[in-house]
Amino acid sequence: MYLGVTGFAKVLNRYPEIIIYAKYFGATFLFIYGIRSFYSALNQNSALKPSLIDKSSLMKVIGVCLAFTWLNPHVYLDTVILVGSISVSFKDNLHLFTLGVMLASWLFFFSLGYGAKFLSPLFNQNLSWKILDLVIGVIMWSISFSLIFIK
Repeated sequence: MYLGVTGFAKVLNRYPEIIIYAKYFGATFLFIYGIRSFYSALNQNSALKPSLIDKSSLMKVIGVCLAFTWLNPHVYLDTVILVGSISVSFKDNLHLFTLGVMLASWLFFFSLGYGAKFLSPLFNQNLSWKILDLVIGVIMWSISFSLIFIK
């Protein structure tokens, strides 16, 4: 995240027009992601059934975790494009901003892990997934529209 913030800030300072392309690419990506969430909410008929999940080896689990981390385009979209472009506004306190972003990220994923365990009984129901997908779609479209229409 530190490299994304400091590196992208330098790129933006040198090539400020990149922010325009990143804004429209990000808005398009989020709009399509919202469509996918709405489609899933309307067509999904499954619930979380942890007992049906294949019990894999430790190495397979680690491999999947690393693949989700390093091959996930959201990682680069969030840490480089989104956070990097916001960091330009904090150039006087870039290191404090970066530490704050890293702490917020850690707290988010820590809470996500415990929240998933706490909410797993709720997500045994198909309706819960439909509501979550609808909420995600609304959030994605809201962010997409705000990137284009709010200055």
